[in-house]
Amino acid sequence: MDVLYFAWVRERIGLPKEQVATDAATVADLVEELKAREDRYAAAFADTTALRVAVDQTLAGFDAPLAGAREVAFFPPMTGG
Repeated sequence: MDVLYFAWVRERIGLPKEQVATDAATVADLVEELKAREDRYAAAFADTTALRVAVDQTLAGFDAPLAGAREVAFFPPMTGG
């Protein structure tokens, strides 16, 4: 699946997008897999309360299932103005 990183998440990981082979059942499981890869991922996902996630371009929670998903995006909360 494609995993996309935006704003400071992208800056900490150093990539805007990557292909990830995963058996993760949920977004939270995927985050744990990514955090175990390298310190830069652990730093980016240290506080998931500061992150939002979209699965196949639909806002989701970290408990969202990944079965059949093609894309997951991580980004900080947005504010309007």
